[in-house]
Amino acid sequence: MRRFALLCCAAVIAGCAKKDEVPADTPAAAMTPPAPAPIALADVAGKWNVTGKNEAGDSTLVTYTLTTTADTTGWTITFPNRRPVPVRVVSVSGDSIVISAGPFESVLRRGVQVRTTGPLRLSDGKLVGSTTARYSVKTADSVRVIRMEGTRIP
Repeated sequence: MRRFALLCCAAVIAGCAKKDEVPADTPAAAMTPPAPAPIALADVAGKWNVTGKNEAGDSTLVTYTLTTTADTTGWTITFPNRRPVPVRVVSVSGDSIVISAGPFESVLRRGVQVRTTGPLRLSDGKLVGSTTARYSVKTADSVRVIRMEGTRIP
């Protein structure tokens, strides 16, 4: 009987003992931060002042107004002193919206047609991403990557 009582006490003590918060053999994947919240078109609906910079981020190449809606219709890019360019929403997945525009006359290369495509994300209230510009030329410099950052127009 004493053994039984002793075993019961040992079981209670073992059950009440504190456990380590993270076992030493926990895989790193189990400790990764959660994925970012998915983005919706309604999250970015409105007008944005966008600045495009070179890949190093030290030179402004282009500025424009991006008009967005809560669905895939009515998106446009408007460069200063130009007509709006229609934008197509290619996909909305995870934290990214992939957009495409063109062909239209390049702002950076007068008389040259360009097509652009790239992902956008919301980060700290700004619309950020990159766009790949593909110019209709037969030279080695037919592609350029531009870093984009947009601030919402109130």
